[in-house]
Order: sequence, then C-alpha cells, then structure tokens
Amino acid sequence: MSLSVDHPPAKDIRHKLIIGLDIPSVEEARSVIRRIGDAGAFYKIGYQLAYAGGFDLVRELVDDGKKVFLDLKLHDIGNTVEEGVRSISRLGATFLTVHAYPQTMRAAVAGKAGSSLKILAVTVLTSYDDQDLIEAGYAAGSTADLVAKRAGQAREIGIDGIVCAAPEARRMRGILGREQLIVTPGIRPSGSPAGDQKRILTPADAIHAGADHLVVGRPIIGATDPRAAAQAIMDEISAASEA
Repeated sequence: MSLSVDHPPAKDIRHKLIIGLDIPSVEEARSVIRRIGDAGAFYKIGYQLAYAGGFDLVRELVDDGKKVFLDLKLHDIGNTVEEGVRSISRLGATFLTVHAYPQTMRAAVAGKAGSSLKILAVTVLTSYDDQDLIEAGYAAGSTADLVAKRAGQAREIGIDGIVCAAPEARRMRGILGREQLIVTPGIRPSGSPAGDQKRILTPADAIHAGADHLVVGRPIIGATDPRAAAQAIMDEISAASEA
C-alpha cells in the first residue's frame, strides 16, 4: 500500500525531522501520513501505535521509502533485550530505543549485530525533572548530570546515539563528539503548549544546540493542517542548519 507522494533523497534534510505518530490506530496514522505527504520522510512509532498493529505499518513505511524510528524503550534482562532487538532488526526500521542502563545497552548492541539498525539510548525522559528523579529513588543530583553520566556510558559501549532533552544537547555533544547521534524529543515551536514535557526547546534552538534529529508529535499531528505544520518546522530546521 503506497503512502507517499514523493521519495526524498538519502541525505534529504527532511530526515532531521522525525514526526511522532502518537495515534491510536493504523488507519488514523495512514490518514495523517497521507495528509503530510512529501513534507514527511521520517516517522516515529511508539507504544500506542506499535501495540495497535503498528509493526505492520513499519514495513509499509519502509517499503514506501520512508524511515522509521521505533520508540520502544526496551529494558529487561540481557538475553531478552538481545533477542528482542535481533527480531526488531528484521523490520527495516532505522532507529530503536532502549533505556540507557549499561547491561541493556550492551545487549542491544549484540542483538543488532549484522543489521543496519541504529540503537539510541534514552538517557532521562523529557517529562522528568530533578524532583521526579528523587521520587524514583535516585540520590539527590541534577537531571543533567544523570544524562551526562549515561551519555558517557553509551559512548563507551558503542551505542549509535542517545535521546536527551534538547536543552542538554550542547553538553552531550561535548561528551559524545560528532560520531554519535543526538535525538531530541520535547520540541515545541514558539507558542505551542508544553503539555507534559518539562525540558523543551524550539526547533531552531535544538539544532543550534547540536541535535541531529528532532522528534515532533502533537504540534504536527494535532494541527488543522499537518502538512503545513510539518513544513513550517522543516523550514525552521533548514534555516537553523544553514546558519
């Protein structure tokens, strides 16, 4: 089933924008994808859609020349993670997330061996702040310091990149260097409500901070015109990248 209007070239700057399909059904997701058309080249499928038949949509999007970010945030005993990643690697997705615990990251690296799948380690969720970490049982300290510690571990283990809040991207780039990817959710265009996100930036500010890819969901899929919303963000990313 064809979903696209156009096929961007491999290094198209549109791949910097990952559109979050936080949608309850595959049919609704297909409708949004059609409305976005050639303004979208890279899509994120998370829990909500993956568990509603979204794994079949991964294959459709890949077959249609799109890239897919599977945001599953795996975390389990090593063998379970390794075998799960091995299975996922056969779907053709570009990115897969795991939580940034060293044992989990090592297992994920082993599981993706021989495939083109890239593993991203989720450092600290963008809905967390310092108080949330204390409530979760972490010793007193800053969210940014925990992100930095996990980024360093990800680098040493050989993870392809990390997911962190956009305000932390500049510091993380100094830790990771240029070889590893930084993917930032919690992106909100000027004037957009923050929602449940606590550590956010605008698209331009995130690019200037060193992010490689920006994940944007609700500001696009909840817009009256999703294609125009995606294009406006893409224009902002393009201008910031050129600057």
